[in-house]
Amino acid sequence: MKGGPAERLDPRAITLWRITGALNMLPLLVGACFAALGLLRFGDGSVLFGVLLVLAVVVLAGVVVGVVPGMRWRRWRYEIRSDEVDLQRGIFWISRTLVPLARIQHVDTRQGPLQRRFGLSTVVFYTAAGPNQIPELSTPIAAEARDRIAELTREQDEL
Repeated sequence: MKGGPAERLDPRAITLWRITGALNMLPLLVGACFAALGLLRFGDGSVLFGVLLVLAVVVLAGVVVGVVPGMRWRRWRYEIRSDEVDLQRGIFWISRTLVPLARIQHVDTRQGPLQRRFGLSTVVFYTAAGPNQIPELSTPIAAEARDRIAELTREQDEL
């Protein structure tokens, strides 16, 4: 088996993932606060449970926003080779995907509103088995990666 992929995602991905993590945790935090306020009506041990609930959600949010994005960025790797695209991702369980260029049907770049704000894009390439992606690349790098995959795919078709 070949060595692992060498290319990293753009470092701005960490900030983007922190923002999306905070936005995703916000409803949970609001819900925990409402639950804690509702428990205030019951008195005694219920108040302590409400405080512990809010504290647990705050700690979870701290991990999701402060720790996970950096770990995720350190593990995410990709490499576009002459015969395949190699993807490695995960935090505790590392997933490695080798996508043969001969199987790629088409390739796109996508950019959501937050990605646009940070100058990032995602390269999505499709096979019969479904889509794969390389997220959070700088927009010019994503365009180069998209074009390179498309060119190598055409070369594979000509063989």
